[in-house]
Amino acid sequence: MVLRRFSEIFGIGLDQPQLDFVDVSPDADTPLFIDPFAISLKDDAWSEACHRHITHFFQTALNYVRDGNEIEARKLLNGLSEPNETCLGLSKGTPAGRGVSGKQALDLYESLAKSQAANTGLLEELAECDLFVEGIGHDKISDITTNIIRLLLIEYTQAQCDLHGIDLRGDFPTGRYWDMENRRWGAKYATMPVVGNRRIILVPKYSVRRALSLNAQEYYSHHILNFIQDEQMRYGSPLVRVLKSGDRRPPSKKSLRANFPFSKDFLARFTQQNKEVLEHYKNMYSRIEGARGTLEHRDFDEEFNEEIFARALIVRLTNIPTGNAHADSFHSLIVGTLEFLFWPNLIYPKKETSIHDGRKRIDVTYTNAAKIGFFHRVHTAHQIASNIIMVECKNYTNELSNPEIDQLSGRFSVNRGKLGLLVYRDVSDYDHLLSRCRDTASDGRGFILPLGDRQIVDFLELVASGNRPTIDQRLDVLLLRLIS
Repeated sequence: MVLRRFSEIFGIGLDQPQLDFVDVSPDADTPLFIDPFAISLKDDAWSEACHRHITHFFQTALNYVRDGNEIEARKLLNGLSEPNETCLGLSKGTPAGRGVSGKQALDLYESLAKSQAANTGLLEELAECDLFVEGIGHDKISDITTNIIRLLLIEYTQAQCDLHGIDLRGDFPTGRYWDMENRRWGAKYATMPVVGNRRIILVPKYSVRRALSLNAQEYYSHHILNFIQDEQMRYGSPLVRVLKSGDRRPPSKKSLRANFPFSKDFLARFTQQNKEVLEHYKNMYSRIEGARGTLEHRDFDEEFNEEIFARALIVRLTNIPTGNAHADSFHSLIVGTLEFLFWPNLIYPKKETSIHDGRKRIDVTYTNAAKIGFFHRVHTAHQIASNIIMVECKNYTNELSNPEIDQLSGRFSVNRGKLGLLVYRDVSDYDHLLSRCRDTASDGRGFILPLGDRQIVDFLELVASGNRPTIDQRLDVLLLRLIS
């Protein structure tokens, strides 16, 4: 059976690498999970809001458990429903949701109540449940997280539908979400995309993983046992192997597993006495982009070839005529192309305004989530406010002049950001346009990077030739021309 993706059903006309959200199918779960630890590592506004909700709910639940308030704890945990709307997880066939309601919610309470980590205060984050609490694995943690941040996910979904021109009609029950202000589950009605009778909630690509970052078996096998090996060598344990030559070797992991068998209570006891091991384990994932860090384009499609895809985007861009009649196609393709080129450094594209005054204009903002590269250096090295990157698209052949530049710079502020991309088709004198942008920067009105078809095609050709990192160098040169 050929699965229809969200983008196909609603006629967006973009592929997964051009979309900020996971392009799910309502007909089958996509085997990805929302990772609360991954969310905690992000410092963009949306992720920070999610992290606050997750932390607030989990601490509320833990406090009830530690205080022996069984009634309130069970009531709280029983509010967790089956999050079928995201179409993520491991269900076979039509998404059915595993959920943690009913008996499973009561089992969850029992697991937390019996957990040494929960009762000693060691357990602090929902993501750590996989390490220390029996019966809670990656699927349950993902489901719990979905419940907690459901309203934030719905708001994200609404913004993405607005960006891609998807009409949302009618009010549908949101399902339960965590209401921090009232310390309870909330529910209301909201406009949502619906396929058949199924409500769909979109999830940002940068919040999902194939497996959760924190994993009990990995923590045990590669961190705890490694630490114990070192300790056994240091103190001359009988488990240390002595060769005929007299050389000493660390105990084998097989012998350590026999003497320190795996259990989540053992992980909790060990970590209580050696907290630096957990800290090192978590820090390892906070520093890396690969492994179980942010997914890459090919993680969503094993057959994806970004070189071929980049060449196809060049053809699509050059085939779009200029003028009002084709403005929608140009705007949509640019949003998708910027996503392909700059994700996960630029995330969460949002439509700001849409004005029909003879020349359709769509303004888009991206959240700057870069930890490395050009968009990170703009803020750290050049001291340019750039939490939000503003983009203006122009699909006409008129020469760009001061009104277009003033239009974009007029939206800059210290809080919103002072860096923008002016994306257009072509100009007869690029150096003159750059001089206008340099004047804007010199006047303290912000930094505008002009990117025409020529520059966008250049970036795509770099990707097509396997030289993606060179895009950052091109942007560095462009910025230096504005500030020199």
